[in-house]
Amino acid sequence: MARAGEGVLAALRERFVERALALPLERVERAGSGDLTSRVTNDVSVITTVVREAVPALARSLLSIVLTLVAMAILDWRFLVVALLAVPIQAHTVRWYARRAVPLYAAQRVAVGAQQQELLGTVGGAATVRAFRLEDEHAERVAARSLTAVELMLRGARLVTRFYSRLNLAEFVGLSAVLATGFWLVRGGSVSIGTASAAALYFHNLFTPINVALGLVDDAQSALAGLTRLVGVADAAPPSPGRDAAGHAGRRGEGGCDESDGSVLVSGVGYAYRPGRPVLHDVDLHIAGGEKVALVGASGAGKTTLARLVAGVHRPDRGRIAVGADGAGPGRGVALVTQEVHVFAGTLADDLRLVRPEATGAELRDALARVGALEWALALPQGLDTVVGDGGHRLTAAQAQQLALARLVLADPPVAVLDEATAEAGSAGARALEASAAAAVEGRTALVVAHRLTQAAAADRIVVLDGGRVVETGTHGELVRAGGRYAELWRAWSDGRDG
Repeated sequence: MARAGEGVLAALRERFVERALALPLERVERAGSGDLTSRVTNDVSVITTVVREAVPALARSLLSIVLTLVAMAILDWRFLVVALLAVPIQAHTVRWYARRAVPLYAAQRVAVGAQQQELLGTVGGAATVRAFRLEDEHAERVAARSLTAVELMLRGARLVTRFYSRLNLAEFVGLSAVLATGFWLVRGGSVSIGTASAAALYFHNLFTPINVALGLVDDAQSALAGLTRLVGVADAAPPSPGRDAAGHAGRRGEGGCDESDGSVLVSGVGYAYRPGRPVLHDVDLHIAGGEKVALVGASGAGKTTLARLVAGVHRPDRGRIAVGADGAGPGRGVALVTQEVHVFAGTLADDLRLVRPEATGAELRDALARVGALEWALALPQGLDTVVGDGGHRLTAAQAQQLALARLVLADPPVAVLDEATAEAGSAGARALEASAAAAVEGRTALVVAHRLTQAAAADRIVVLDGGRVVETGTHGELVRAGGRYAELWRAWSDGRDG
């Protein structure tokens, strides 16, 4: 039984990871990495303990209970009948406990996930926390999350204590009934004192296996809460045909995207992160295949939100987004590169091959060369075999961004969305990284959230957002001559650079 359970758990864990990676990023971000980590560690640990220990223990206990009851019936069937008086109390106790334990253990799992999320955020941002002297505040937040988890654990302990006290009542009732029956049968001459004593001892020996069996209800409820959280993700809808199991956009000619058409149509789109507080209002936008469009606007205008909608990270509350000639939904055939890129632990070559596992060494070098990263990549201690990421060679912000752009080149999607993808370069590396971004999107449709207006000026068309609405659209020259919102932004940008 333990061997079979281990196989099921292994399959469940693998399915969980596969489906978690394929979930819409909006859902993952809302839950937090701590919640996912808790599900695949703490929840799996609880389930594993039940499979390895509780299931065999339950089998042993049930066997002992059945054999003991049969022995009591052999002594005298009346001993068996009165012994069963404890069963209604035990059954009621289990139902009472299950009604309270399931929501309590579910709340415990959520609290532990929140605790891990707070801890991961604090540790991951340790440098920023120290820089702003926020150690005490973050320590208090971690302590508060931990206290919530501990309080729920103590509630569980109190519930278990009440559970066993009720089981003790059932034992008292059953043993009293057996002793009274034995006294009555011995007095009537139906059985001997030895037989009555044996029946009482048999019932007393039932305490341990019955308590073990019913006590496993506690482990089962905790495991059920964890299993529900795992299955809830593992049974999520599988990734769409346009994406692989890791959620990567399909390359040209794959996933149903038209190989020759990278057009994007945004029609009447509205979106709100919170109900009643819309960020985008009836946005209409058409991007022709191969066109490079820059999104411009003040902070909070809705640029990033629109970009993430086109990339499929969020789903519009109303309206429609179609990609390609076949009208596929958002995210199909679209790759998103943001200013916050992640360097995965492993060799540089493995990091690149995340989007194309079958890519050859020559293709990796070509992708790096296209974004201007081949020189520094080959200069690493072991070249493309250098271990980067956590515990490895640390890349600069600009190098990490070029690595992300190289992955974009390897993925080769019809549509690329760059959300301030060159913001981390700083003033010194801005020109080089902008050249890398331009090379990465060459030959494909591009939607660029421009944090520098030099990027917007180089685009085929500029779309100006203000308050979640499209207020202007046109080329750089047309918008400057029009003297509208973009012209104001350009003058402010130019004056700032001159200063």
